Amino acid sequence: MKAARYYDRGDIRIEDIPEPQVEPGTVGIDVAYCGICGTDLHEYLDGPIFVPPAGHPHPISGESAPVTLGHEMSGVVYAVGAGVTDLAPGDHVVVEPYIVRDDVDTSEANMAYHLSPDMNFIGLAGRGGGLAEKIVVQRRWVHPIGPDIPLDEAALIEPLSVGYHAYRRSGAQRGDLALVTGAGPIGLLTAAVLTAEGVTVAISEPSALRREKALETGVAAHVFDPREVDVVAEVRALTGGVGADVAFECTSVQPALDTLFEAVKPRGVIVVVSIWGHPGSLDMQKLVLKEVDLRGTIGYVNSHPDTIRLVQEGKVDLKPFITGRIGLDHLVDEGFDTLIHRNETAVKILVDPRL
Repeated sequence: MKAARYYDRGDIRIEDIPEPQVEPGTVGIDVAYCGICGTDLHEYLDGPIFVPPAGHPHPISGESAPVTLGHEMSGVVYAVGAGVTDLAPGDHVVVEPYIVRDDVDTSEANMAYHLSPDMNFIGLAGRGGGLAEKIVVQRRWVHPIGPDIPLDEAALIEPLSVGYHAYRRSGAQRGDLALVTGAGPIGLLTAAVLTAEGVTVAISEPSALRREKALETGVAAHVFDPREVDVVAEVRALTGGVGADVAFECTSVQPALDTLFEAVKPRGVIVVVSIWGHPGSLDMQKLVLKEVDLRGTIGYVNSHPDTIRLVQEGKVDLKPFITGRIGLDHLVDEGFDTLIHRNETAVKILVDPRL
């Protein structure tokens, strides 16, 4: 089968590899679509980060580069292994793409399994990936979505779950004002969750296309171009001079983080959602003198069921965020190159591994 294989920074190859084997307790999935994630771009530009470098196998997967990429996937079950009784061939599913040790409790009782030692991600540290025709994963990571969510839209449930977990980490309440820096896929989908939960959203984004996307989808009530207006002054005007209740950093760009420290109210919460491929800096005086609560967030934890329900109930419409569909052979030239060099022209590009 065809698969996108990550060898090293700037080196991704489309290769033929053996199909994975369905084992007891696992589910075989024909991949329908896989999104290109900002994390994939970081690996391509700055990595390896999550990908174990060649010769340095990951302690759980036992794999190192080259690995198959892709973790934002949807698909159709084609086979189930022995012991799997609640899924069947033909079911539409998405994958929660974690790699954790087998003895880690991933039930609702454990809200920190995503922070367990040596945690990593399917499609980054091995165990297959969504940028391939097929994947086999443990049953516990497979979430049925029903027949009514289109499979292309379902590929965005993984990044939407990132936004949902960030929302929960923030403690935002209905009626709060949230400032989001960056209207890329994660920023827009975080805004979509916030809006669905009754939070008023303002977005700061230099790309005209992405600002338009935020407005036309209704995920933001206010949209600012940071090159044209004083975002901090605009937020203060919206809040009677107080500042944003919560803020979400979705760019991995230093000026965006700096803006949030100015724009958030005293004792406000800033959640850093983006993956930084380089060190950032922090003005400790602003953190201290405003008693700002700075929180990190990674991935999701028991988030997929609630996120899927938001889509099933029509509270989040994922279709408008899909701005391109390509085949595996054009992953780099039409996918990565577009998102790296012309990201103002696209939001989420999906890959159909069978094109």
